[in-house]
Amino acid sequence: MSRLEVDVAVTRGSFTLDVSVTVGSGEVVAVLGSNGAGKSTFLGALAGLHAPDRGAITLDGRELGGVPVHRRRVGLLSQQALLFPHLTARDNVAFGPRSSGAGRRAARETADRWLAMVDATALADRRPAELSGGQAQRIAIARALACEPELLLLDEPFAALDVDVTPAVRSLLRRVVRATGVTTLMVTHDVLDAVVLADRLVVLDAGRVVESGPTAEVLRRPRSAFAARIAGLDLVPGRSCPEGLRTTDGTVVGGMHPETLDDGEAAVALFAPAAVSVFREPPKGSPRTTVPVRLAAMEPHGELVRLRAGVPDGGPGWVEGLAADVTPAAVAQLGVEPGDEVWFAVKAAEVEVHPAGR
Repeated sequence: MSRLEVDVAVTRGSFTLDVSVTVGSGEVVAVLGSNGAGKSTFLGALAGLHAPDRGAITLDGRELGGVPVHRRRVGLLSQQALLFPHLTARDNVAFGPRSSGAGRRAARETADRWLAMVDATALADRRPAELSGGQAQRIAIARALACEPELLLLDEPFAALDVDVTPAVRSLLRRVVRATGVTTLMVTHDVLDAVVLADRLVVLDAGRVVESGPTAEVLRRPRSAFAARIAGLDLVPGRSCPEGLRTTDGTVVGGMHPETLDDGEAAVALFAPAAVSVFREPPKGSPRTTVPVRLAAMEPHGELVRLRAGVPDGGPGWVEGLAADVTPAAVAQLGVEPGDEVWFAVKAAEVEVHPAGR
């Protein structure tokens, strides 16, 4: 496993990227930002496609300045699989080891091992034209890792996939990255990619790092406009359980598991603030998760009012930052203001539980 240290400035036309980022050995870091924030320039600098004006990129103690792309020990997985159309899936995966000097037999054995890792052994003899989008991306994952890179770069790896295929490929990539322990940096627009895959988030804006920290912390307490915008979901960290998710204080948040999770696995429960109901007293009736909160803030949110939760006296700390979007009429009927204690409630059918970064 390799530690990545980046402190560079890269100018492209009138745009300048000036960032300092460290990715610990074996860590997965997601880079987010709006269009034009500098994500592609950052990734290009790491891959050797853009030469820095100043600074250094160090990987496992090696300075990468001036090192040719094919000698950087950096793997890249992009939006498109970009497989060689004239080669079979096995030969596509074997291409990297062959380029590094491995013999034909050794390269094919490596390819078969990685095809098995991504559950694609049955696809070994197919050419790219015979593969679906999800199958092709599985082969691309195997090809990116078959060279045993010290750094894996993920450039919107699920953007081109059908929505029904994405969860399975995302889950596969998470499993493979964790199993190999490869240091990984991912550029994405999808907050769920970051939640499922990343240990930490780095938010770029106008070529600068404006926010950085553990994934759950950044999403629950955003400090930049972009992070606040993408953190449009309520997030509760905990451990997977048969009913949904169990928090550190033992509260069970009922929810569905779109992906397979082991009992006790680190996970997060996600739900929309619009799915949260607010009550003056503990609600009765249909099964739902209910927690006491102290209103920390009330703010306009389009045609709704966003009620932001703080921790009540003796209450669970994980409720801080949770939001409920309600109508102005509901606020008037509740007669609440900041400082009041109320109850937030959400039905299990509105909650999805996903695996979380470490």
